Amino acid sequence: MTRRSLMDAAAARFGWRRAYGDTTEVDALLTEQSETAYTAATEHAALATGKNHDALAVQPGVLDVRGRILDDALYLEGVLTGARNRGLPSEVIERLEDVVDHAHELTVLLADAARATTAYAGSGN
Repeated sequence: MTRRSLMDAAAARFGWRRAYGDTTEVDALLTEQSETAYTAATEHAALATGKNHDALAVQPGVLDVRGRILDDALYLEGVLTGARNRGLPSEVIERLEDVVDHAHELTVLLADAARATTAYAGSGN
């Protein structure tokens, strides 16, 4: 386990999240997150191919993802409100606004995808 992993694990145990003071550390974490996600994506694709035999089989996963993203969007709305109330830099606020808007748009698209699965319920298509 790396030193950062140990520090993050200890912080998580107390419900804390670590903040990084420079873009190098943030970029390293973003790269690590991306590598982990893309590694898992190969397995997800294989499982989904076997599991999602028709349109209705896709629906539970889409609904689960929508719920998680909606929770995250609402969390980020709170972060944005706090940033505004504390007078954080306008660039930070603008980026958070973009993220919140995009997250809400994504929940709408996922809801549409979930609804679309019902149109093909039982058809095998």
